[in-house]
Parts: sequence; structure tokens; C-alpha cells
Amino acid sequence: MIIATCRIAMIADWCHSLKEKRMVVNSIIDKVHNKFNVSISEIEDMDIHNSIVLGVACVSNSTSHGDSVIQKVINHIENSTEAVIVDISTEIL
Repeated sequence: MIIATCRIAMIADWCHSLKEKRMVVNSIIDKVHNKFNVSISEIEDMDIHNSIVLGVACVSNSTSHGDSVIQKVINHIENSTEAVIVDISTEIL
């Protein structure tokens, strides 16, 4: 069993309230979960209105497949939101 994980930190400067941030985060989470069938959640900075940190996990039977899915998720998030990605860290267990 291979577990591929990723932590994606983003900045959304236009969010001026937690309500605006929640709309952005929920949109990203719903789209990614439905398209890629991965586990995704906001994991840090939940009380900071312009900082978004998401955790993504994928269980697979091969390292290459797990890494490929995580890379596709990252590319999808980059292309589907105006939030700027400031840090990405991935790990294959």
C-alpha cells in the first residue's frame, strides 16, 4: 500500500473575511474531490482569512500512480483558482 500526501499553502489576498475564504476553500475541495477521488481538507490557518493550507492524500498500489495523481491535483488547483500557491510539499509513504 502506497500513500501519497501533499501539503499546499496558498494566499488569497482578495479574501477579507472568513466567509469569503470558506467559499473559496469549499469550491476547491469539492472540485478536487469529485474529479480525482482523493481525500482533501483544510489543515492549517483556519482562522486567518487570506491563508489557505490544504492537505491531500491518495492511497494507491504503486508509487508512480500516487505521485501522478498528486501532481494532477496540484496542476488542477493552480489552474482553477486565483489563489497564489506559495509552498508545496509532497511525501510518498
